[in-house]
Amino acid sequence: MGPNRPLADVIQLTLPSKAEYLGVARLTVSGIANRMGFSYEEIEDIKLAVGEACTNVVRHAYKEIENPGSIHIQCHVYEDRLLIEVSDQGVGFSNELIAEQLTPIYAGKNLEDLDEGGLGLYLIHTLMDEVEIRSESGVVVSMTKYVRQDGVAGNDWTISEAEI
Repeated sequence: MGPNRPLADVIQLTLPSKAEYLGVARLTVSGIANRMGFSYEEIEDIKLAVGEACTNVVRHAYKEIENPGSIHIQCHVYEDRLLIEVSDQGVGFSNELIAEQLTPIYAGKNLEDLDEGGLGLYLIHTLMDEVEIRSESGVVVSMTKYVRQDGVAGNDWTISEAEI
């Protein structure tokens, strides 16, 4: 690795906030994840998580605005992980949603009790290794999936080094 090489390759995609374009988002992340060597099941998990994050944008981000904006997807390809950020410039989440539904596992809640959109966030937390949700000039859903080698997470180098 040369000193000028960036830490990650970045692939950016901007789509209209319309349901008919969600397949394009899933197809794009599927191609990137496949190239990185993720398993079929992991690729399906990544596609589902990205689909849910994009669906949240279509459903919630621009509902108060006459002309829906865009879904911005940034994929950061690292050697050991894929970081995907789905963002919008919409109205953002209500404070109740931030407080209740962005806890990692929705402690003590039944799935049936989650509001619409909450199940999507729950799924994203379940499918990906790390999830961070920020409300900036809209909402940013940041999702990371690690490439696993021989059942060991790619970031867990101390274990894999010891086995060599």
